[in-house]
Amino acid sequence: MSAYSGATLMITGGTGSFGNTVLKHFLTSDIGQIRIFSRDEKKQDDMRHDLQARYPEHAKKVKFFVGDVRDPRSVADAMPGVDYIFHAAALKQVPSCEFFPMQAVKTNIEGTDNVLHAAIDAGVKRVVCLSTDKAAYPINAMGISKAMMEHVITANARVAADRGGTVICCTRYGNVMCSRGSVIPLFIDQIKNGQPITITNPAMTRFLMNLDEAVDLVKFAFEHAEPGDLFIQKADASTIGDLAKSVQQLFGDTGTNIIGTRHGEKLYETLMTREERLRAEDMGNYFRISADNRDLNYDKYFVEGKVETEADESYTSHNTKLLDVEGVVQKILTTDYVQEELKGIRHF
Repeated sequence: MSAYSGATLMITGGTGSFGNTVLKHFLTSDIGQIRIFSRDEKKQDDMRHDLQARYPEHAKKVKFFVGDVRDPRSVADAMPGVDYIFHAAALKQVPSCEFFPMQAVKTNIEGTDNVLHAAIDAGVKRVVCLSTDKAAYPINAMGISKAMMEHVITANARVAADRGGTVICCTRYGNVMCSRGSVIPLFIDQIKNGQPITITNPAMTRFLMNLDEAVDLVKFAFEHAEPGDLFIQKADASTIGDLAKSVQQLFGDTGTNIIGTRHGEKLYETLMTREERLRAEDMGNYFRISADNRDLNYDKYFVEGKVETEADESYTSHNTKLLDVEGVVQKILTTDYVQEELKGIRHF
């Protein structure tokens, strides 16, 4: 019997790439109910019909709630009876958040606060929130909003712990291959249309993980979290140039077009800062970064002498293991999307 046996799990932003993968992991398990909370009724209807067609014996486990994390009432209305929450609802596109930063504030920061307050009030047992490497040393609106989201998570986790109730934690991970709006599906579409693929900067590096690994990270956090913990998966990385070559090796070489760095993009991403490394615990495939649980009475913590505030280096896509082209080919072949595209299966 698993920890999820008979339980009710709610996934915010549940019609997205992460939500679809969570369903694949949990639908045929002994979980009691999965609630999909999102604002797009069309995507919910598509998911409902797909589940009815592919999993007729299990589709009734999934309940759909139309709402928006920006609307506290709609969040609270979906909360009664929920045991666990995976909070994935977010605005994730870096360029669009640069042009509409207040939309990122409303969804990523205020929306998260709404979810956590409702969870605490409803007596939810555990909440795992999803963050991004762009929240570490953020330079763009999306990353800044996610960094603030992480602080909102820590603050709410502290309140919930003081009440002896909901355990709230966070995960942070890098680029999820073939998730909605990511670059690999764009490359494949460009190749299939006979167009050169567009590369921002070939030397740019990014962490690579697949959707199953993202779900595994969230499940690990769920099982091991103390209030306010942040979990990070150790991950390989690749240059954008080698990522492009690996996609071309599988789907054909139509040439490349260097278009330059987009609004708000970094040369490399950071998964763990120097400051966080000081309190990080190595747990094998993952790092756990415990919350800073000091209060505002700083005089209690004063120590004479040198006080270290940061480690020698952060954990970045530049200093982790860089895959070569063949390594990236093998990595992207682990995704269902690439496998289905190679078989000619159409995506909607």
